[in-house]
Amino acid sequence: MKSSILIVDDETLLLESLKKALSREGYVALTATTGREALRCFEEHAPDLVLLDVKLPDIDGIQVLQRLRKVDTQTPIIVMTAYSGIKGAVEAIKFGAYDYIAKPFDVDELKFVVARSLASRRVEAEVDQIRTTKKERYSFANILTVNERMKQIIKLGQRVANNSQSTVLISGESGTGKELFANAIHYNGPRANQPLVAINCAVLSEGVLESELFGHEKGAFTGAIKQKKGLFELADQGTLFLDEIGEISPATQLKLLRFLEEREFQRVGGTRSIEVDVRIIAATNKNLRQNVEDGKFREDLYYRLNVISLPIPPLRERQDDIPLLADYFLEKYSRLLSKNVRRLSDDARGVLFRYPWPGNVRELKNIIERIVLLSDDDVITGREIPAEIGGPSHKTELFEGGGMEEMPLDRLIKLYTEGILARHGGNRTRTAEILGITRQRLRRILKSLAPGESDPDSGSI
Repeated sequence: MKSSILIVDDETLLLESLKKALSREGYVALTATTGREALRCFEEHAPDLVLLDVKLPDIDGIQVLQRLRKVDTQTPIIVMTAYSGIKGAVEAIKFGAYDYIAKPFDVDELKFVVARSLASRRVEAEVDQIRTTKKERYSFANILTVNERMKQIIKLGQRVANNSQSTVLISGESGTGKELFANAIHYNGPRANQPLVAINCAVLSEGVLESELFGHEKGAFTGAIKQKKGLFELADQGTLFLDEIGEISPATQLKLLRFLEEREFQRVGGTRSIEVDVRIIAATNKNLRQNVEDGKFREDLYYRLNVISLPIPPLRERQDDIPLLADYFLEKYSRLLSKNVRRLSDDARGVLFRYPWPGNVRELKNIIERIVLLSDDDVITGREIPAEIGGPSHKTELFEGGGMEEMPLDRLIKLYTEGILARHGGNRTRTAEILGITRQRLRRILKSLAPGESDPDSGSI
């Protein structure tokens, strides 16, 4: 689609010349010779860019600019002015002009300014669209739950989002949705139009993490060939999300504490203090309170981070959400994978409901995706549930039916052991406890036995 440009100038020859030049470049050129005509044309045609002369016969160009900005803050407005009016053009920038160009100007120069302004506006529009999409995606309303405890946590998250300063500590097991809550807090608060910068503290070594967070000066260490801004600077005016905060070293803990107390820091190898306005959201799957008692985490930093606490419960403590989430993922992956899977049978729901979900919502999502991908039917039955979460297979055949197949004792022991293991989601420690054997003994039982070979320790189980 062609971009439209409104040219506002009372010099007829210049107006026509600019109209022809811009039309040859593929733009739709609109013209106006007065301020009032420009305002009417802008309202009727909503052009993509305005070329506005400062001197107009009826309304001063600056006044036209101010009126346009009251109804539209995004459309680029380029002020055209004589050399003697440069001061006025600079003033126009303060009132919202995107750029200015001095008369007399070269037409090629004007074309460049126009193209640059339109390109910049397209980028801004794309960024706005991304932000809008993220706001919709990370709305608190999209956190699915019927669980009362989760509803209270969501309400607290909504209140926290409206406060742009307080530090938040989100705790919970892996897969519970800590990052989802961090995004919801950022994109539903006053910092939503500013950057959200995230880092996983567990995947970087101490030195690399410190450099990533605080930046470094040229020559600060071997390989520091130029100055580098850290994530604190990149997140200025926005939010810094520190995932797995419990993994940071004592030295990095101290630097983070100093920032939280003074709101300033120094780059690695630097001496100048840098001030930034950043909100900190931290997350952990560890018990930081216990880490403090064990001397692994600074107590003063813990209290600085734990201003607002959001403990996300594991899925096994909100079982009433399992059917809701399972249906949501079923519909989602049926659509994405072009399948006709419509629902889960009652026995399939029963298996999902009884499973403890050590991987929480993330594990449920992955399991449903796998089931939908492999299914050729419109209804998922219990027999299609993977054995690892308690679905039927050769590992549970021992417990089904009215009788028991005759078989060698070592085979019987192995089938029974595999059945118990499947019932408990592959948890070997729990299986060993139930069977009253060691994990080493369990491992030997689970190894495949050659035909006719007996397990040397099969005398007891």
